[in-house]
Amino acid sequence: MARRSRVCLSGIPQHIIQRGNNQQVCFGSAEDHAAYVHWLAEASEKYRVAIHAWVLMTNHVHLLATPETQDGLSKVMQIVGRHYVRYFNCSYCRTGTLWEGRFKSCVIDAEDYLLVCQRYIELNPVRTGMAQKPSDYRWSSYHSNALAKKTHLWTPHGTWLQLGKTHQERSAAYRKLFAGYASPDELKKVRDSVNKGLALGNNRFRDEIERLSGRRMRPLKRGPKPQAVADGDDRKQEFLL
Repeated sequence: MARRSRVCLSGIPQHIIQRGNNQQVCFGSAEDHAAYVHWLAEASEKYRVAIHAWVLMTNHVHLLATPETQDGLSKVMQIVGRHYVRYFNCSYCRTGTLWEGRFKSCVIDAEDYLLVCQRYIELNPVRTGMAQKPSDYRWSSYHSNALAKKTHLWTPHGTWLQLGKTHQERSAAYRKLFAGYASPDELKKVRDSVNKGLALGNNRFRDEIERLSGRRMRPLKRGPKPQAVADGDDRKQEFLL
């Protein structure tokens, strides 16, 4: 069966997940993390992809990025993957694939969901028990978005820039978003959108993305529910096809 084409529109942020094959470890040391960040920064600059948020977990990567061109994001992930797999295999005396097929991604409505997605990404180490608070985890954009630490990889999104007049004001406002945890419904929306390649946004945003891409950007409606039918004294269940 042909692979479903990826929706990638210039100027619209995307949430990206790349997982290790069979949940295998992809980062075994600080040197591994640093190597990945180096190639990601290099490739994103070359192919004009702004990286707003990231977290490098043990067996997967989350990114929030905005490409300037339709193929920019794919080129970045291809280049980074090629360099990093070669480095990883050489470092650990192994061969073969490292990643679980193609990376997954979805477009995001920046107005309503960009900061929601950033928080989701940067809280990943906390949800998995790897850190008590997001600032404890080194390989995350939380240090740039929330603690005013500038890095070569990081490019703030316009939505983040609207949080204040200075970097310190924006970071302080951004930290307040972490005072409470996201609701289960919010987490499910973020997960479902990226895993299924659907747009993360309101109906108006989804309509616009569907118009631009020619692709369905919302979940399919469920079919009819079973209907109970009486038969004499017994109650039977009949399923409509």
